[in-house]
Formats: sequence, structure tokens, C-alpha cells
Amino acid sequence: MKPHSLLFAAALSVLVLPLTVVAEEPSGLAGVLPAVLHDAEGKEVDVATLKGKTVALYFSAHWCPPCRAFTPSLVKFRDENAGKDFEIVFVSLDNSEGEKKTYIREMEMKWLTLPGAGSKEAQTLARKFEIRGIPALIVLGPDGSVVTPNGREDVMIAPDKALQKWKEKDPS
Repeated sequence: MKPHSLLFAAALSVLVLPLTVVAEEPSGLAGVLPAVLHDAEGKEVDVATLKGKTVALYFSAHWCPPCRAFTPSLVKFRDENAGKDFEIVFVSLDNSEGEKKTYIREMEMKWLTLPGAGSKEAQTLARKFEIRGIPALIVLGPDGSVVTPNGREDVMIAPDKALQKWKEKDPS
């Protein structure tokens, strides 16, 4: 076989190989959070409801005194910013679903939560965002990128400016 015939045969084999379709990875917040979240009442909510929003992941637990001290400030902050393309998702590190539900009820959290308490998903997110202590508030842009890992400090220091600051930092 002549050398140019080998090249033609190699080129032809490329043309007849089957195309492989690669599934697109979920993007934005859907690539970070589970597909189904729960509201404060425990009803399922599709993660797609967060599309286009700045989202703060709140790592906290009922048994944690610093969390119980910070949570009322965060509840007030969220309530004052409702309707501004902003939402909080509670990532419970509680020991049980009962503790989590008690915490939500006592603190009047009206935001979304990951299903379960101390769940596999919660532990995965805690590792992904390198949570070393709680309470922690990780702020994400609508594309799922981290706007700031220090949302708690922003809410404590300047709650009236925090959301605007996060939206200005958002790279998307």
C-alpha cells in the first residue's frame, strides 16, 4: 500500500467512527446544589427556582451557640432582602431531622434547605467550600461561582450594604 493510501484510509476511518454525545454537566446553581430542596414547611422545591439569584449557603446547626446567636440577624437580613433576587439555602449540620425542624421553627427561618440533617449532600458541600467552623455563610452568584466565603462577616458588619456588595462582586 502506498503511503498516501494509508493517509486516506486513516482519514476515512475518522469519518466513519460513531460520534459520542457528551452529557452536559449541570451549570449554575444546579451544578452546586441538589435538584430538589425543601421550603421551611418541608415541601419539595426545584432548584431551578433559584435561577438568576444570588444565593447564600448557610452552614449552621441547632446545637451550635454561635449559630443560635447569629441566625436571628440572618433571618432579619433575608426578610429585608426578600424579592431582590436573593435567597438563603440552609445547609443543616444538625444531628437529626428533629433538631433541624426545631431550629427552623424557633428561628423563623423562611428560606430553603437541603433535605435531611447532616446529610451526605450537606457534608459534600461543607468539604467543597472548606467549612472549618460554623456558622458559615458562603455567597454564590447566579452562575454558582463563589462571590465571597465571608458572607457572615458582611451581614454582621454592614447588613444594609452586604447584598449590594455581593451583587457588585458577582463575576457573572
